[in-house]
Amino acid sequence: MPIGRKSSETISIGRGAPPWFSSYGDLVTQLLIFFVMLFALSAAATENQLKKIKDKIDTYAKDNALGEIISTKITQKEGLVISFRDKYMFDSGKAAVYEGAKKIIIDVMSNLKEVPNKIAIEGHTDNVPITTPEFPSNWELSTTRATNILKLIIESFGFDPKRFTASGYGENLPDSGVLFSVIGGSPTTEFSPDEWRKIVRVCNDTTEKKSKNRRIDIVVRRMELDEMRSWRAKLKEAASELITHKGLTKVKT
Repeated sequence: MPIGRKSSETISIGRGAPPWFSSYGDLVTQLLIFFVMLFALSAAATENQLKKIKDKIDTYAKDNALGEIISTKITQKEGLVISFRDKYMFDSGKAAVYEGAKKIIIDVMSNLKEVPNKIAIEGHTDNVPITTPEFPSNWELSTTRATNILKLIIESFGFDPKRFTASGYGENLPDSGVLFSVIGGSPTTEFSPDEWRKIVRVCNDTTEKKSKNRRIDIVVRRMELDEMRSWRAKLKEAASELITHKGLTKVKT
């Protein structure tokens, strides 16, 4: 008997896919590509929106010589962060907002009247202890300052309160620039409570660092995909209604 004989028989295991399966797979792939592109376009639109707001606020700060008071940055994690130095807004150990500071905050927030983004108001302090009947610790001081800013904004513009949150972090979240200089980068790993307390101490070991840590941050969050769709639909409706009121035929949306 010859050895190494090749068999011409085809061996199949299981049953073959039905004819429609190939077309179905192509459809699923195309849908996946479509949603990836949709997500990318939405992310780009949201980023562009935040950049436009940032540019307006930066221009306002420059035109009014407020560079020492206002700073802005866009971060991947948070969105647009608008920071106000606390020495231009509050007396030391107090939470009442200066009258002059109120006008600045209102001017800045006027750039957010037409956008639906969720907004967080965050209060931050240095690590100098405070113990008063009104503020037993920096937790209470930072939280009350953030809440007072929130009340000012909502009362001035009539914004939907559901868009806003107010919170206080005391000394526990130093300024990102100060933190970067201390740990040599952005925090990408979890620190133990003891390790973080040591980092906070170093972030407050000079007068300059403490001054940067004492601030109010107004954080404009990125819009989610469904929020972006809803906002665009409302803009179309508002535009069509505006045209109708001017005596023209209502636009089809």
